[in-house]
Amino acid sequence: MKKALFFLLVGLFSCQRNKPESEKLLYRSEAFSVYTNKVVQGKNVATIDSRKQISSNYKSPASSSYSRLIKFKFSINEKDNELPVGDDHWVLIGSEHRSPLVVFGEKPAPLPEITSPNYLPVNYKYTFRVDMSAVIKQFEKQGFYKTFAGKKIAKTDFKGFYIAGNSEPLSWDFVNLANKNLKLKPAGEGNIYEITIKLNPYNSDDYQEKTWQLSRDISHKAQYQSEQPIVDALYNLSLEEALKNIEPDSTLRTGAKWDGVWTRDISYSIFLAFAYHEPEIAKISLLKKVKRNRIIQDTGSGGAWPVSSDRVVWAVAAWELYKFTGEQNWLKTAYTIVKNSLQDDKKNIANTQTGLYRGESSFLDWREQTYPKWMSNADIYSSQNLATNVLHYQAHIILAKMAKELDKPHKEFDNQAVAIKKAINKQLWQADKGYYAQYLYGRNYLNISPRFEALGEALAVLFGVADSAQATQIFAHAPLTTYGVTCIYPQISGIPPYHNNAVWPFVQSYWNLAAAKAGNEQALNRGLAAIYRASALFLSNYENFVAQTGDFLGTEINSDRMLWSMAGNLAMVHRLFIGMKFQPQGIHFQPVIPKNYSGKKTLTNFRYRHAVLEISVNGFGNQIVSFKIDGKKSDKAFFPAKLAGKHRIEIEMNKQSFDNQTISSVKNHFTLASPHLRQQGNLLKWNAIAGATRYLIYRNGQLFQETEATEWQLPANETAEYKVSAVDSLLWESFTCEPLFVKAKKNVQLIEIEQFTGISKLPYSNYSGKGFVEVSNSKNKTIYIEFEAKEAGNYWLDFRYANGNGAWNTDNKCAIRSLWLDDEYVGVLVLPQRGLNEWSDWGFSNTHNLPLKKGRHTLKLSFENWNINMNGKQNKAMLDYMRLVKN
Repeated sequence: MKKALFFLLVGLFSCQRNKPESEKLLYRSEAFSVYTNKVVQGKNVATIDSRKQISSNYKSPASSSYSRLIKFKFSINEKDNELPVGDDHWVLIGSEHRSPLVVFGEKPAPLPEITSPNYLPVNYKYTFRVDMSAVIKQFEKQGFYKTFAGKKIAKTDFKGFYIAGNSEPLSWDFVNLANKNLKLKPAGEGNIYEITIKLNPYNSDDYQEKTWQLSRDISHKAQYQSEQPIVDALYNLSLEEALKNIEPDSTLRTGAKWDGVWTRDISYSIFLAFAYHEPEIAKISLLKKVKRNRIIQDTGSGGAWPVSSDRVVWAVAAWELYKFTGEQNWLKTAYTIVKNSLQDDKKNIANTQTGLYRGESSFLDWREQTYPKWMSNADIYSSQNLATNVLHYQAHIILAKMAKELDKPHKEFDNQAVAIKKAINKQLWQADKGYYAQYLYGRNYLNISPRFEALGEALAVLFGVADSAQATQIFAHAPLTTYGVTCIYPQISGIPPYHNNAVWPFVQSYWNLAAAKAGNEQALNRGLAAIYRASALFLSNYENFVAQTGDFLGTEINSDRMLWSMAGNLAMVHRLFIGMKFQPQGIHFQPVIPKNYSGKKTLTNFRYRHAVLEISVNGFGNQIVSFKIDGKKSDKAFFPAKLAGKHRIEIEMNKQSFDNQTISSVKNHFTLASPHLRQQGNLLKWNAIAGATRYLIYRNGQLFQETEATEWQLPANETAEYKVSAVDSLLWESFTCEPLFVKAKKNVQLIEIEQFTGISKLPYSNYSGKGFVEVSNSKNKTIYIEFEAKEAGNYWLDFRYANGNGAWNTDNKCAIRSLWLDDEYVGVLVLPQRGLNEWSDWGFSNTHNLPLKKGRHTLKLSFENWNINMNGKQNKAMLDYMRLVKN
């Protein structure tokens, strides 16, 4: 018996040892395995039939686990304005197809306890009903509805009632409820409105076995072959998808479901792959994103730039394109565009106090997905994000390099880059966590959000903001979930997957490149598996997938054939396995190959300037032991740009693993909800948060108290800003609540703008004083405001305004004005969009902290050339009053 068992074990070992190369294991986790010729995830299997064909039986689990418990809210004008955050209506659907009548604004009953899973059938029709009498009666009686938060919604601004929720096709994406056909209709019974939708939507096409087979001629492109057929096949799939994304106007389409050119998408994609795969198409695409010799910021939160300010990623792409082509005319053009853009950015978004640049997280441009709900677009403008600042650092580095190439002055740009890098490391590095914080946020006072942000961390390593010691710490401590590195970590509770609770393959690609630079083989192995699992099972380069399940279904929006995802797939070959790093004078080679991906790799027909290259890389590791050009050894792994014709490059690796660094594997996690803070006499009070172990109290942006209580005694007659957050059992902190500005009445001055210029005759309401003032490209381009500081000290200054030129989340009509105090430039006043045609919706601008002497002062509000927004024609807002608060 023992002898038989011995021979059985020997046989099994021998079979495993003698497995063909095409079946070797590349990566294994509890959830899935990646082999050289297949991916296995439970019953889901993708098989590499050949380098030109992949078969997959992948079936999404989304429809089989659709809960009968549905959470929802109603909305006026596509905004979250019915109930406080966390207070949601709910239904637990049995066999009925119609909800009880919900009264708008009425506090819901506590959620039921569900002891066992109970799932809803597919394509289940259900009608939601709501009584809107409270809103309609207030509209008729007083011309506006006053929300739970005290905000007035004017009857004249009314556009409709909507439903939002947590279960598809419901969505918490309030600003897109109309686009998702979630507008309520009158039921024909008094003030009752209703909507019938199909819950648990099921499309049988998403659950069929499928095959990808190469159908386009890619023979004119660079050809790749290795001992890992899965990599070869996905490379070919990505080449084909890239060809399909070339539009008739010779630009690159963003995705199968995303037409047009987007600045950040095309730029990140060009850096990864398209500078060398489609240089002419890349150039045409980049020039599509230029206006007035400045980079165009994509439409976005509050009317785009300067609320969103990551347009400078264009510079990264432009420089990469120059390094590949060496075209001097392109360099001159790009230099002018980048310089003009950075000069405007310095005037509009640079923060002289912190040394950082303001604006939204790069690519994470969907407010509620990565910011607390209380933050307005003016608040987001004031925030200072890791990735966006790393891009501004790199843009200045690139501008200096461009200037050097053109023999122009460059010292100023170098100095600005050094200052930004220093500020990032001072303001955002978290020594206790071993990685950077996502951003500074708040209102009058800022504090860090300690969340991890994958793209920002990766860019910090790639572009040298993080030194080698920091890079090692980042990859040792970064939280890695089962299916890949998530955009942020931990996730935000109550927000559906998209940027939140999701993995994006293009972000994973940048993470992998950074892992290679940091020399962390474990992180790289895991990252490669994340990309290859998804694209093989899904048979396309999808935009994103749910972090919790690894499924492409279940995120708010998704697209196959996504440009930057396919660019990332291609980059794993060219930038990792072949190790190409382009320089103005040639190509530097530095392959990084995990041991599991060992063997010979060849890239043929690679066209570089006037040369055609055949490149072979043999072995594994991250150090080259032999580099040959046309059979001749070279001391440097470098191919000079001046060489023309056909050339053969042979690279031998040291065959040494570099797996001595650690990684941090974690379960996906969600932070607690933020408390709601209120003032009651001399007490600060907030609601208890389930699961909170303690609360952190911030005063003027600084943590000054920890407590297990839900109230705090205030000092008498003080002026200060307070925020509170909740900490869970794993020591993760929630977002802080909306700041509460506790102020002595004597410290507040409201200065009506209409006393300094003409009152607008436009028919808007809910304003203060006798009226309001219109500012635009032609009206009130300069306003002088006289005021008195009753005593010397620091004062907060902001403006109450309205901007109905566009929605909260898109368009490009953010209004901008420059502020001058006693003839000295202070900065800009940013007046983001607040809702399309909602001109009676008033809010506050960004704030400025001004040191004032006692006595009279003059504030000039002016429209300067650097205040021209992305629209160019519309730069309009209504100003109600100026608020001055001594702090």
